[in-house]
Amino acid sequence: MAESVWDYPRPPRIEKTPKRLVVEAGGQVIADTTRGLRVLETSHPPTYYIPTDDIEMSLLQPSSRRSICEFKGEARYYDVTTAGSVRLAVAWSYPAPWPGFEALRDHLSFFASRVDACFVDGEAVSAQEGDFYGGWITADVVGPFKGAPGTLGW
Repeated sequence: MAESVWDYPRPPRIEKTPKRLVVEAGGQVIADTTRGLRVLETSHPPTYYIPTDDIEMSLLQPSSRRSICEFKGEARYYDVTTAGSVRLAVAWSYPAPWPGFEALRDHLSFFASRVDACFVDGEAVSAQEGDFYGGWITADVVGPFKGAPGTLGW
């Protein structure tokens, strides 16, 4: 059954997911877990967070980029280096999440648009449109989604 992103809450809700989450970059798996979290927020496809224990952290380097989420706190970004290639700001985390979002500590989320592929239980995801949001679109999630030109005021 399809989930409408317009049924998701605001402020966002975090839930555990037993689904297998895989992220690939530079021809290799850089993250693989069945212990992920997904964050659901009105108008956004889910963002998936993977525990750092299930990420090849040796491939990631902290970036100087930062942003603030009105709910989760300060996000810090990570670059990835694979096969001699550096990709900028492919993932983000909340090292000191604000109250209500503490479960995100020690987890990273990846922009599907900045890596080779992301999968949820074997299904390749589509990236949420736009450069700021990192939602993963699967066949069971329907929009319209925030992120495309003209939608930022939603």
